[in-house]
Amino acid sequence: MKTRRLGKAGFKVSEIGLGCWQLGGDFGPLNEQQAEQILNEANENGINFWDTADVYGDGHSESLIAQWRKQHLSQQKQQELKVATKVGRSGRLFPDKFTKQQVQSDIQASAKRLGVECIDLIQLHCIPPRILLDGDVFSWLQDFKRQGLIAHYGASVETIEEGLNCLQDSELASLQIIFNVFRQDAMQELLPKAAANDVGIIVRLPLASGLLSGKFKANQQFAESDHRNYNRDGQAFSVGETFSGLPMNKGIELVDELRQWLPADTDLAAFALRWVLDHPQVSSVIAGASKAQHVTSNCLAATKPSLSANTHQQLLEFYQQQVKQHIRGQI
Repeated sequence: MKTRRLGKAGFKVSEIGLGCWQLGGDFGPLNEQQAEQILNEANENGINFWDTADVYGDGHSESLIAQWRKQHLSQQKQQELKVATKVGRSGRLFPDKFTKQQVQSDIQASAKRLGVECIDLIQLHCIPPRILLDGDVFSWLQDFKRQGLIAHYGASVETIEEGLNCLQDSELASLQIIFNVFRQDAMQELLPKAAANDVGIIVRLPLASGLLSGKFKANQQFAESDHRNYNRDGQAFSVGETFSGLPMNKGIELVDELRQWLPADTDLAAFALRWVLDHPQVSSVIAGASKAQHVTSNCLAATKPSLSANTHQQLLEFYQQQVKQHIRGQI
């Protein structure tokens, strides 16, 4: 597994990271044995960057990670594994109860669940734009960093505008964004500015909630607790977080058109992940996995050769002419 530098945090993180939303049971039931198999597979494949949040299963994802790390890793290996978590979406804060004291309390609770005194990377978790614009929350994080509660901080955002606002903070170490073949706008301004500010880019939804795996059929059914069921049209949170804002069946149609650019011996998921990795500003791609074999498949994408410049240009034109018009919500 190759590594890349995570901006001014200086961490060497695996190109393929592990998204741990599913460990909280938010993609359907997942027992502890299945969770352990996923974490084992990630570790064995050299994935040293795991991304979770306090609201994934109301802390369950963080607790499972802590339990696995303590049971399976030496003290040195525990330090080499970088676990990023998030703050800002709990009912104690979101949407209009943000105070320094409560943000600190939520971060301290995450640290306790993770079994650490200092969190490697805390990320603002898609907090309201007005809170980002106000800017006080960044000064709070700077204080927590000086106190030793967190080593570094970043932000997970939903829109380009929010990302650009975050980049104005001089100590921001990372920015987590939606970026994939079906969401390409970050290339224009956001990625270059992040690189100029030495801010690492963490990419989520590289497969557009599974659309870009190429395995979905029309009228696909999901578990009741799966966000692809209850948030399909943005009923629970930003519509862009589910299928990258595309109506599912339209996304399936667009996926079929993508197949014409597939290189030989490359499946659609690997193709989509390779597209993201071809952007040098990207530090790590956090791909979720509900089964251990998904982890292995994600890692294989990093071994594929880069796509040609011609293919990238064709995919950009495809996005601009056929995809972007169907995206719902602000990009």
